[in-house]
Amino acid sequence: MAAPRKKWNEFLLEKKLITPEQMAEAEKVSQQTNQGLDKTIIKLNFCGEREVLSAKAQEQGIGFVDLDRVTVESNAFNILPERIAKNHNVMPVKKDGNTLYLAMSDPTNIMALDDVKLATGGLRVIPVVAVPGAIEDSIKKYYGSGDAAVPEAAGASTAAAASASSDAARRAIAEAGAGRSAFDDDEGGDGDAEKMAEQAPIIRLANAVIQQAIADRASDIHVEPQGRAVRVRYRIDGVLMEAMTVPKNLQAPLISRLKIMADMNIAERRVPQDGRIEVRHSNKDYDMRVNSIPTPFGEKIVMRILDKSSVMLGLGKLTFTDENLLKIEELVSQPNGMFLCTGPTGSGKTTTQYSVLNKLNTIGVNIVTVEDPVEYQLPGIAQVQVNRKAGLTFANALRAFLRQDPDIIMIGEMRDLETAEIAIESSLTGHLVLSTLHTNDAPSTTLRLVDMGVEPYLIAATLMGVLAQRLARRIDQDHKEPYTVKAIDLRRFGMEMTDPDEDVTLYKGVPHDDNRQTGYRGRMGIHELLTMNAEIAELIVRRAPMNDIKMAAKANGMKELREDGLVKVLQGLTDPNEVMRVVFTAGY
Repeated sequence: MAAPRKKWNEFLLEKKLITPEQMAEAEKVSQQTNQGLDKTIIKLNFCGEREVLSAKAQEQGIGFVDLDRVTVESNAFNILPERIAKNHNVMPVKKDGNTLYLAMSDPTNIMALDDVKLATGGLRVIPVVAVPGAIEDSIKKYYGSGDAAVPEAAGASTAAAASASSDAARRAIAEAGAGRSAFDDDEGGDGDAEKMAEQAPIIRLANAVIQQAIADRASDIHVEPQGRAVRVRYRIDGVLMEAMTVPKNLQAPLISRLKIMADMNIAERRVPQDGRIEVRHSNKDYDMRVNSIPTPFGEKIVMRILDKSSVMLGLGKLTFTDENLLKIEELVSQPNGMFLCTGPTGSGKTTTQYSVLNKLNTIGVNIVTVEDPVEYQLPGIAQVQVNRKAGLTFANALRAFLRQDPDIIMIGEMRDLETAEIAIESSLTGHLVLSTLHTNDAPSTTLRLVDMGVEPYLIAATLMGVLAQRLARRIDQDHKEPYTVKAIDLRRFGMEMTDPDEDVTLYKGVPHDDNRQTGYRGRMGIHELLTMNAEIAELIVRRAPMNDIKMAAKANGMKELREDGLVKVLQGLTDPNEVMRVVFTAGY
């Protein structure tokens, strides 16, 4: 039996590139900051990036190349277009027969390896590790500006990039279809599906589906087998839109390819599965959470696209009114208490919570979070993922947090009484607690907590504020036109009027290629902020009806969701139909 391969940090110690004391300190800092040990060692200047990457390559049994000292062969870089090298930050180093040695910082990037294999006519691609900065310098040195006119590399418009991706998808569908008979059984053997999944046309099709979704600003990709075809839909600005239809005979290889990319079991089709794909597009990294479920027509795949930059917007860019923004900043600056975000799934609660954490994340505070799952990794914050199989629940994690000397605790979601009680106990003992809850509006949050079994006097003592929110599509600000309505038509939004027949100028989006002929581009928040005062606290303790709490909150300055929506309508950010779609739900 072969001896286990040494770990990369053991190589550093063995070669005396780092001392045991430095390694111990780096491990401690890595745990505190939730940052990888390799990045921590480099950041603390205990060891250079070149030495760390070389040791990691040695652990994986992969070669390391120092591009600052090696001359790249012309027959290698001449066969790979510059745009692919730039897009994935990779550099061909040597071509030996049908084998191409490719320098890359992440040798597990399957998208990059697939693209290079396709672009080079199916060469066998062997990854070697190199320093990212050295790869960038080599691309500039050997390629110059030969491919500057390529749309993606040149930073062309999103519409142009999306069009290019769409064309690539159509070509891949045609190419893959030509290689497989229309009478082939889509439920053929696993070996046949896996073999097809590794062929160039299917690889190109799967990549095109993902790249087009990113170019179209989609948040989710739905690959849906049906009776006679496979429908691919993208969720753009919160609404599903059909992107393409794939022939039924390509169903099995396409789904197998996506499952291979997500490191899922392609032989298992009877139970749901979860996986993950890391993608790089236009020099940005995306994380994709993949889920499959069995349906009568085959496995349906849904991929959630996570863009890390989307949660670093800051509170100032979440379309709060000035009044609400000041109140939220005041609430989250308190040393203890509980601040909750509520709303249905997909209403932007996570983005708001992360934006608050981003504002509070300073060197002087210790922030810990428990989430299910950890969707975005925030530097400097200890994030814990729930693992029920191992016995790690929200409640267990929170008990451990109280021994971690935290200042701020973020709970992904309050799901049960035990979690809520520990959260309240934490806020009573001097911690700021942030969490989310599923309720229709802000005032009903207090009754939801009571229904869960929390004592009303504890809610009154700890709850500082509740933010209810929805996400509405934003009018394309580059393609919009004004129109007028009568003031009385806006009465249901809470419009205060002196003359019901007064004309009010509103705006609507104009369908255009830039907004996929919808008139909308992007999304914005509609908010309802309840802040606690003595009157509301007393009503909660007395278990008063929700309507009484709602009236007291309005007297304390709370603007209802519909009223906040009206403000955004009058500002020309969205239109009445969109506010009605997301706010005027059943039972409102």
